[in-house]
Amino acid sequence: MEIHIEKDGKQLSEKLATWLVTYIKQVLAEKPHFTFVLSGGSTPKQLYSMLAQSPYKEQIPWENILFFWGDERAVPFEDSRNNAKMCYDELLDKVPVKKENIFIMRTDLSPEESAADYEHILRTHFEGKETTFDFVLLGMGDDGHTLSLFPGTEVVHERNLWATSFFLDAQNMYRITLTAPIVNQAAAVAFLAVGAGKAQTLKHVLEGEKNIDLYPSQIIQPKGQLHWFIDESAAALLSK
Repeated sequence: MEIHIEKDGKQLSEKLATWLVTYIKQVLAEKPHFTFVLSGGSTPKQLYSMLAQSPYKEQIPWENILFFWGDERAVPFEDSRNNAKMCYDELLDKVPVKKENIFIMRTDLSPEESAADYEHILRTHFEGKETTFDFVLLGMGDDGHTLSLFPGTEVVHERNLWATSFFLDAQNMYRITLTAPIVNQAAAVAFLAVGAGKAQTLKHVLEGEKNIDLYPSQIIQPKGQLHWFIDESAAALLSK
């Protein structure tokens, strides 16, 4: 595990963007496509906005990237809470990505159908391969959740399915999410965590005893690289 600490969200996004450009080029030197899992939420917006502008935009061969999602709220695409819409607004509508290389979690189906559809897409791409995604971008909530793996939910313990759906009582909505088994087979995973509100939880996740029911982010332990990109406020309570 590698921890990268920068002063604030802007410098952190620049660091991750620079790292990502180099990594994408390395992967594409070996194979034709780079598989990238996008994260929703507020923290990645700054990163996506940067990637869609110079100098990063010109350095990335967008036509060779396949985009997937970590999780989705079961709301229409036009809804501002929809993760895919945010990613289109901030990034995908601004770079030359091939439409057929974008795999959203559909919300025009029932949550169960959407999860089954995504499971099929994932199995088609990754079944039997040594690793799954080349890169998974994750956030961490103040409560320690990542993806739609929330504290105290059964989905944290899923071992077989790669995508599933469930009703989250606390938010009164259905969620569709990737699960730990597929993310932990990724070649590289990066958490992006910004702000003092994350500091206490981050200390527990990185330095406390393992308790995935309280801190689901702890279950993400990929066979490949694991990076934490955090700002000074989020890192304030870390002992190292």
